[in-house]
Amino acid sequence: MKNIILFDPDTRDQLLPLTFTRPVSELRVGVTTISEKWAQLFGGRISHITQDYLSEKYPIEISDDNFVINGSVLPNPQLCKMIGELNNNEAFQKDGELIAARLDRLQFQNLMEDNDIEELVGFELEHVGFDTINYVWDVFSLNGKILKEDFQWLTEGRESAPLSKSNQIVGDPSLIFLEEGAVVECATLNTKKGPIYIGQGAEIMEGCHIRGPFAMCEDSLLKMGAKIYGATTLGPCCKVGGEVNNVVLLGYSSKAHEGYLGNSVIGEWCNLGADTNTSNLKNTYEEVKLWDYTKNSFGRTGLQFLGLIMGDHSKCGINTMFNTGTVVGVSANIFGAGFPRNFIPSFSWGGPQGYETYDLKKAFYTMERVLDRRSLTLSVEDHNIFKHIFEITAQYRSWEKG
Repeated sequence: MKNIILFDPDTRDQLLPLTFTRPVSELRVGVTTISEKWAQLFGGRISHITQDYLSEKYPIEISDDNFVINGSVLPNPQLCKMIGELNNNEAFQKDGELIAARLDRLQFQNLMEDNDIEELVGFELEHVGFDTINYVWDVFSLNGKILKEDFQWLTEGRESAPLSKSNQIVGDPSLIFLEEGAVVECATLNTKKGPIYIGQGAEIMEGCHIRGPFAMCEDSLLKMGAKIYGATTLGPCCKVGGEVNNVVLLGYSSKAHEGYLGNSVIGEWCNLGADTNTSNLKNTYEEVKLWDYTKNSFGRTGLQFLGLIMGDHSKCGINTMFNTGTVVGVSANIFGAGFPRNFIPSFSWGGPQGYETYDLKKAFYTMERVLDRRSLTLSVEDHNIFKHIFEITAQYRSWEKG
């Protein structure tokens, strides 16, 4: 089995707030996370080179033969084949960026200690196409393409669990795949624009209308009458209702009631209150600008459609209205009438009427109660991670400076 070490590239900060709490390769795009794709398509065990404060939860595992791979790169069979053919002390790069290298134990240690790696032979990757996740909006923008690719390798040579005859199918039935234990009743499933994948133990309630490409991971729930447009992915253990269009929920998050969410990425353990609505198009139809952590200001995206980017453990109250291109950090609690600001720092408590700092002890109390509902606990490693995020994001909570 190959030893695969996925490293955070320099573009990691462009993926904040999603990467405050995880390595880049733990982002979900398509059906699976990037690291799960490498584990399956390249064949091996995964570890990470990531930020120091994340390394206790995501440690490096070094062997005598290591494939060190850029964690923002999405694998495909051709790329995996070429990387697998690398000899020791050889590397691939693309436009000056390291894509992959094969290193023995000593060479890897020299790399980690910023020592020269003797005789490292670099090759430019030519005539090989692959996708990378460089910006937060790439997660939903590439989701349709990657979801179709994931569907192919996840279902190849396998037979779907039976689909109830109570459902209405529009398009090709072979593009619908149910894992064992999935339940779908009285739904409309349209595969004309892409496949539909339903994970183990997931349930689609009566009256739901779904257009592919769509992926629903294990133990997630679509509530009655939900309207889902592709390309949308629900990570594991999500609850979703209302109207959703081209959204990725990384996992364990809920938008369980009415309201619109489009062209957005929602982290883990988030909750959107009933009738929360997100604008994904400006009234002027102009390009959407988004908060850029690398510049400490709003930056251009080149997109006309962009909704909400929300970090882990953030929540909003009922009837919250998010403006086009809003970024919410980690563990924010948003409520109140009116539109909140377009950038809400981590550990914010409040809304349009003003903010204060979400006390860390209270934030931990809420996290622990949320995880306890799924018989999980907040680990020591997670406590340390959130303490660090609380400290490094204080610079964005302007009211603290006053």
